Parts: sequence; C-alpha cells; structure tokens
Amino acid sequence: MNDEYAGDSSQWAFGTGFEDPLAGVDTTVPPGVDPAELAAYCLMLGDDALIMSQRLSEWCSRAPDLEEDIALANMALDLLGQARLLLTRAAAADPGVVPVLPEGSPVPAEDALAFFRDAEQFRNVRLAEVENGDFAHVVVRLLLFSVARLAVLERLRTSPDQVLAAVAAKGVKEVAYHRDWAGRWFLTLAQGTEESRRRLEAALDALWPYQAELVAPRPGFGVDPATVRDEVDAVLDQVFAVSGVERPDRAPLPGTGGEGAHTGALAALLAEMQVVARAHPSGRW
Repeated sequence: MNDEYAGDSSQWAFGTGFEDPLAGVDTTVPPGVDPAELAAYCLMLGDDALIMSQRLSEWCSRAPDLEEDIALANMALDLLGQARLLLTRAAAADPGVVPVLPEGSPVPAEDALAFFRDAEQFRNVRLAEVENGDFAHVVVRLLLFSVARLAVLERLRTSPDQVLAAVAAKGVKEVAYHRDWAGRWFLTLAQGTEESRRRLEAALDALWPYQAELVAPRPGFGVDPATVRDEVDAVLDQVFAVSGVERPDRAPLPGTGGEGAHTGALAALLAEMQVVARAHPSGRW
C-alpha cells in the first residue's frame, strides 16, 4: 500500500484504471418505471451472472483440454461483464441498494455490490452457487442456466429501460454460445462412453431440483422468468430427445434465491471471492 496514491481513486486495488462502464450513457429511469423495482431486477440478473461467473472461473486450468479450458474462462468473462453492467445499472437506478462504505472510499458502486454484501443479500438462483463437480456437472449446470437466461434476455431487448435493453442485446449473443457449447457437450457425453453417460445422468439428477427456480415467478419490473417456462421446457426436451436422456423425475427445492434462500455454498464462495476487498475496504495501490 502506498500513501502517495491516497487521492487517486483510479489506483484502487480492485478496479485499477477502470472507468464507469455506463459513463456517457443516459441512465435516467424511464417514465412509469419504479426505480426500486428496476434496481431489484438488475440485481437479480447481475447476481445470477456474477455467481455463475465465479463458479465457471474455478475451472480455469482444470478442463479436459486446453480448448475447453479457454472456452470456460471466456464464458466466465462474458458473465462477469454482464454482472458489472447490471450491478452498475442497479446502483444508478437506486443508489440506496449500494452498501455503505467508509466516507471517501474509492470503491465503485458495482464493486461495492459484489464485495460488500453478505450472502443473504444476494438474489442469485441457487443453481449458480452450488459447488462444482466433475466436467459433466459443469456441462449440465451451464445448459440449464443458459437456456433459461437466453430466453429472458431475448425478451429484455425490448425493455423500456434502454440500458437494460442494450445489456440484453449484447448478452443474447454471448449466452447463445454458452447454451450451444453446453448442448454439444451434453450430446457428446450422453453418446460417448458408458462412464461419460453415467456421469452426465448423475449430474443431471443432482442439479435438476434447482432447475425450476430458473423459471419461477419473480413479480415486479422486467421479464418474469415464469413466462419463458414453456420455451425452456421445449428446448430442454429437444436436447434430452436427441441425446436419448430421460427428463429427471425429481421435486424442485422450495423457496428461491430471489427471496434470499441460499445453500451454504454461497457463503463459502463469497468468503473466498470477497476476502481481499474486505481486508482492505479503502485500499489503494
């Protein structure tokens, strides 16, 4: 740490040289839109992306081969970029959602939301937070997550909030690739060896109870995920049919992450993700 940078917020440890991602963009809340509801919706989408990005990034250097290692890292970066824009939008719409930090802190709003909220304040789906398993696990998780997220983002391109519409338009291209990557690997594992199919079916069985939350009703601003349930089911059924895999018959977990229901895995994930920021809440380098 160096006192010579005490007045230079661009040298803060967790965002060196980064500008406001919405600098120059009109962030005025559209007429008729409740700022608090817009912020809550952006937090929900942003938290989903942030936590899923963190889990995908844990695969760096651990994938079966270099090409898939790079693919997983790039998908994590896609979601991290979406998270940054969405958390920034949430803070611009309703500054009250940003955690209170020491006076004069150089921490940008999106970083404050990422690093200085506790687990019960996050609104991500639980599918994103559960601990990583094997390669089949990441394939199944990404397939379930991306099919639902893509359907929502496609509809958000016509959002009355121009910022959210722009984020969705960019996100559609990214998440379409995530879905296709996961779909191709799902088919490969299903039709590969006896062991690859066993692992795929085990991952699907373990993660399926979290799937219903992806299309659970979330009233308020934006696209209600419940409205894309039929489309999501149709896509998944097509993947299952082509792969020769049966749809699991498992009951969904009660509650949702949007209501603050989380697994113990989220607190452990955040402890690791947030440790440096919390150790130096006003750190400058």
